[in-house]
Amino acid sequence: MALHEAIERPATPPAKQWSWPRMVGVTLCGLWILLAVLLVWSLASAYDAETFGRYAPRMLDGLLLTIQIVGLSILMGSILSLPIALARISKSLIIRKLAFGYVYFFRGTPLLAQLFLTYYGAGQFRPALEDLGLWWFFREAFNCVMLAFVLNTAAYQGEILKGAIQAVPTGQREAAMSLGLSRQVTFFKIILPQALITALRPLGNEIIFMIKGSAVASVVTILDLMGTTKLAFSRTYDFNVYLWAAILYLSMVETLRFTWDRLERRLTRHQRMPNEK
Repeated sequence: MALHEAIERPATPPAKQWSWPRMVGVTLCGLWILLAVLLVWSLASAYDAETFGRYAPRMLDGLLLTIQIVGLSILMGSILSLPIALARISKSLIIRKLAFGYVYFFRGTPLLAQLFLTYYGAGQFRPALEDLGLWWFFREAFNCVMLAFVLNTAAYQGEILKGAIQAVPTGQREAAMSLGLSRQVTFFKIILPQALITALRPLGNEIIFMIKGSAVASVVTILDLMGTTKLAFSRTYDFNVYLWAAILYLSMVETLRFTWDRLERRLTRHQRMPNEK
């Protein structure tokens, strides 16, 4: 009887030891909590109803413009990313080198420099652009921002998609060939869907990068969230407007992160064990 009870009685878990990594982790968590409390206290103590009422609607308009810029650039960049990814794994050496040069330039240079090259550099070629009938496009700051953002994110998304395509096991292609499927059907029905699932997490990180990187649009007179924040600070000298902007950026990132995690769990549920779903 005693042996039977000893077998069925669950073992007492060992007491957690206060190791150095655990102490450092608890300390950092405490510092983050203290920082959050100080942030809330700063916003509450320096709250100005007049400033908030005057510039909060403008900041919300800037937030919508930021969402529009990021959404359109990610969408159009994703359209360009597939040809770039295919060019990166092409059998043609010339095509591979051209695609590599494109990706190397846009991933190796700052987004701000690319925006300056598009916005200010186009003015150096105004006569030629007018002759080609393209000056109407480059004279608008919004169009230059969209062009720079789309080309930048297309390079990143193309490289992500290229790695995801190469990560699909070769057995998938061999099985499709044994069934007599064409290369186009094999790629679009078998390879690409699996590659997109593999690329979900890095693509989510790229969207977050674009949300934070979109702040550079404010340097070329775009009144996005950061642009309206700079305008409000230049007129009020109230540093709390930057805290409001930080909270709005953080809200966008956290909303995207939560939504993307749910989407990833939904699309990868077939890859998890039954007790993990």
